[in-house]
Amino acid sequence: MKNREDYHKKVNLQIKKAGFFILSFNFLILNSFNILPVTAATEEPVLSVVQSPENANQWIGITDRLQAIGVKYCVIPLTDVKSGADWGDRRILFLPNVETLTPTQAIALEDWMSKGGRLIASGPVGSLSAPGVRQLLRSLLGGYWGFSLSDIEQIKPTKTNISEWANQTELFGKVRGGVVIPNDIGTQSAAVWNSKDNPAAVVTTERSTLLGWRWGTNAATAAELDNAWLKAAVNHYLTALPPSSRMKKIAGGSQNCSTTVAAVSREQGGRGAEGQGSREAEGQRGSSSPSSFPAKTATAPISRPLTIVKPPSSQEAIDQLEQAVRLNVAPNSNEPIDNNQAIALQQELENLIGRVESANLAVSADAANQGVGISEEKQSSRHLDTYTPQFVKEQTTQLASTQLGGLVISKDQALAQVRVIAKNLPQLIAQKNYALARQQWLAAKTILWQQFPVDRRLAQPEIRAVWLDRGTIVRSGNKAGLAQIFDRLAQAGINTVFFETVNAGYTIYPSQVAKEQNPLIRGWDPLADAVKLAHERDMELHAWVWTFAAGNQRHNEIINVNPDYPGPVLAAHPDWANYDNLGKMIPVGQTKPFFDPANPEVRQYLLKLYDEIVTRYEVDGLQLDYIRYPFQDPSAGRTYGYGKAARAQFQQLTGVDPINISPSQPELWQKWTTFRTAQIDSFVAQVSQQLRQKRPNLILSVAVFPLPELERIQKIQQNWENWARRGDVDLIVPMTYALETSGFQRLAQPWIASKQLGATLLVPGIRLLSLPTVGAFDQLQLVRDLPVSGYALFAAENFNNELQKLFISTQGRVQSTTSEPIPHRQPFQTAAIRYTALQREWKFVFQNYQLQKPAQTISDFNNQAEVLRSALNELAASPSPSKLLVARASLTRFQSQFRVLMSQELKSNSYQVKVWENRLVTIERLLRYGERRVQFRP
Repeated sequence: MKNREDYHKKVNLQIKKAGFFILSFNFLILNSFNILPVTAATEEPVLSVVQSPENANQWIGITDRLQAIGVKYCVIPLTDVKSGADWGDRRILFLPNVETLTPTQAIALEDWMSKGGRLIASGPVGSLSAPGVRQLLRSLLGGYWGFSLSDIEQIKPTKTNISEWANQTELFGKVRGGVVIPNDIGTQSAAVWNSKDNPAAVVTTERSTLLGWRWGTNAATAAELDNAWLKAAVNHYLTALPPSSRMKKIAGGSQNCSTTVAAVSREQGGRGAEGQGSREAEGQRGSSSPSSFPAKTATAPISRPLTIVKPPSSQEAIDQLEQAVRLNVAPNSNEPIDNNQAIALQQELENLIGRVESANLAVSADAANQGVGISEEKQSSRHLDTYTPQFVKEQTTQLASTQLGGLVISKDQALAQVRVIAKNLPQLIAQKNYALARQQWLAAKTILWQQFPVDRRLAQPEIRAVWLDRGTIVRSGNKAGLAQIFDRLAQAGINTVFFETVNAGYTIYPSQVAKEQNPLIRGWDPLADAVKLAHERDMELHAWVWTFAAGNQRHNEIINVNPDYPGPVLAAHPDWANYDNLGKMIPVGQTKPFFDPANPEVRQYLLKLYDEIVTRYEVDGLQLDYIRYPFQDPSAGRTYGYGKAARAQFQQLTGVDPINISPSQPELWQKWTTFRTAQIDSFVAQVSQQLRQKRPNLILSVAVFPLPELERIQKIQQNWENWARRGDVDLIVPMTYALETSGFQRLAQPWIASKQLGATLLVPGIRLLSLPTVGAFDQLQLVRDLPVSGYALFAAENFNNELQKLFISTQGRVQSTTSEPIPHRQPFQTAAIRYTALQREWKFVFQNYQLQKPAQTISDFNNQAEVLRSALNELAASPSPSKLLVARASLTRFQSQFRVLMSQELKSNSYQVKVWENRLVTIERLLRYGERRVQFRP
């Protein structure tokens, strides 16, 4: 016992030393970016109001309200909002209806808030900005503008920690606005809409408030309600600050803040917002992105102060922002941590402990089954031994070696140490030692990442897919170059390739249907070679096609054509084009023209093109991308879908030209939204029916946005739950891209738990760009612990040597006389093998841990488990409806027994028990999918 106490004292001392190191290291980093500590200043107005060209035509209404409130304020132009400039000297900043911010401005806001600034915003703030800017604003505001409501609604109070707001009747009344989506566990809904499900109208955090309407405009609400909310928010943040800090300026602030607002407003009010829309950043994939785009990252609570990476090298704004944001995440931040955030920090550590233990259990059970012993000495230093890839050592030990003084500890010691940290977090936070809490959280995460068994294979049969993008195909140059890519992917265990076949209106192959092969490809048919190369390596090749996106301004730059060129198809058939309400083919802030899905000739062309692909080439599947309309925001006057055919058809149905209706006409507007959604729905059904008639075994998948259903239908008319329920598609691939595993889980969890997908399999997408290698493994481990059948990686362009080494170790191809089944192709065989792996884990646990269970109970459990194993094996060997019925009945009985047997373990190790339940659910879903897809022999 004495030795154990000495050990814990030593560990705690090392953690404190680690915190000092991180504190010093990040101080140097942050000061290299001119981020200075907070300093005192003289008393000044506490509110700064940002004026931009976008709110210039609203400025008279804004200033009239500001002057009526009576609060001291000053005006700063948006162009002055940048790091190191004299702008952010007031404690509170107000962004009224500012829809376009640059990466530099967003980063400056974060810098300012990290030094104590408080932010109030209104309307669809940042909605025309680059995706990364929008994502950062989500984090800063604790939420984002989701979608506009079609009519004026009443806002009403809700339960909140800010009790004084709920009692102020002047805060509640009729408003025309939009639904605000909370984005963080620490976000509170301060007011809700009096409509279905009571969505949020105002969200607030300890450092920000977002109002879900355009403040200062009579079209949104009365001046009295606007004034009441701004006063309430300002007073809340003033009273929350210590008295000595309420009037302090933030270092670097302006000495010449203008308060002559009336003159400024009338002089600049007529400028309008022309030229202010930001160019849509596409990232690596070229996908257009909404204001609530999930593809970049969904940051875990207080997670940004926990990561250190190198400065950005790419010149793309989105890449710069993504990397710069991660640099500005000093673990010495002493920003307050509220109770919800504290719970979230603890929960993430506990979940990471669970993922580490789950991965190690799978490896240990497999080793025991093969009769391979893993000595305690080997286990103690596995993460540092010669079996571990060098890059993993570098990533996980670079900081940890300093944190732990070079101490090599066993997995059990590491887990015990992290549990101590997790247990002590609430005390540190209660003592307001926020910086040390963050430092210890970071140390714990680093320690846990070291404990992943990255030197042994642990993957079971699963869909391991990757998007092979056009750029990588073009750079390969020829069949030999393409073969090298497929060799790398096959060695890494990838079994499914989404091969970009139609992009920006061009085919990657010489087509007899399409107007033009991609001009970057000459004298070569990459698709023919890709099919052959994949099949030679026991991989599936799915043709990945852009559906309704017809061109791409970024691609135009690459091939040196006019930026406004709409692509080869629309250039030949301009009547096929879709338009926004201003008559523009490409919506403001975006880069792609779209086809009109209601046009019969468009549909016929696309069907003929897809028919050519699946009949001329032995592709195993077809993936529909851009199976939607461009992003819209009706409340901001940005709507889309006014193609010639769509307008004529809708007018024939309703007697009204849709160009003449607006969200202020709820009944007609809903009909217009339903009409457009039906165009996408019916086309997916048509593709499914036509192609499966010719290729019954073809796998049809869709790449989709994981937005809430109502929001998604309002914004892009994409109702993929409907396609899944009808059985039109086999795989739903949501683009659940995030830089943090907790963020990835929050994006994916609603769809994983959904009961609306029928027999369709869900395959979450993981974006590799900017993910550390061990971070990618962490997300894969989460996938393996959830009830899904695999994952899809975006993209081959980011599949580097470090990832390949890791994948070879943990999921690489095994030398065997039989190939490993792929879930969407052999669901019953997959279910049987995955269940056998589960049994191995249970056997290992029963043999190596003292469970408080009578021997007879364990024996009965094992007997029932064997009954299920036998039923699954018989179904896999010779599928039939009767055997499927037996297997499903056995599974249902066993699941009920399992919950009873594990009721005690659920209290002591809830994560692992839940993982086992999830894997049983995966088997259940595979059986359901197999019932629909497998052709039973008579």
